[in-house]
Amino acid sequence: MGASNHHPTLMKLLLAEDDPLLADALLQQLGKAGYAVQHAPNGAVAEYLLERQPFDIAVLDLGLPMVDGLTVLQRLRQSNPNLPVLLLSARDALHDRVAGFEAGADDYVTKPFDWPELQARLHALMRRNPTQPQALQWHGLVLDPERRRATLNGTVLDLSGREWSLLNLLVEQRDKVVTKDQIAATWSGEGAESGPGNTVEVYIHRLRRKLEGAGVLIRTVRGLGYLMEAEAP
Repeated sequence: MGASNHHPTLMKLLLAEDDPLLADALLQQLGKAGYAVQHAPNGAVAEYLLERQPFDIAVLDLGLPMVDGLTVLQRLRQSNPNLPVLLLSARDALHDRVAGFEAGADDYVTKPFDWPELQARLHALMRRNPTQPQALQWHGLVLDPERRRATLNGTVLDLSGREWSLLNLLVEQRDKVVTKDQIAATWSGEGAESGPGNTVEVYIHRLRRKLEGAGVLIRTVRGLGYLMEAEAP
């Protein structure tokens, strides 16, 4: 779960591997290579982490307990189609590799492998996605800035341009007060939207309705603005 902290820009990597010896060796090597690594020993933990944290890249073992790696990948692709994913597997048959790519893998490495090859493949995947805006994940929400799309627990939210911009701003600034001036600045490129009432209050009300059951709430801070935070358990 730890990672090296000497690297100036740590890439966040999810390692889903149930073999403790291999996982430990990879955690050390990845840390030295400059990755901030979160380790998932099974598919259920991998899904939990992928849903709640933004990652730059993921390494998934196919033979994970509880939820297998292929299922983790297929579900991930519904909410985060762009995250680079490398599959690890002891299965090297052609149909296994094809199944991995069809599920949405970007690369496939068979065990046993040499660390330099894995490192080179990870670098190649990161080069392929150098400036891709990363999806923002928080509770059941996933915000995809590239497609200006938000999903809640895997379901796409029906948002207007202004609603998307407001939600994105509130999630980016979560636990901080966002002022009406900040919201107006965010909306400056959106243009007008038709419909009754285009006040900030109206859009906040709409978002609150659409986020019911998300485990988050938008609080009005009188005289200052709005604050998005997690609901108390």
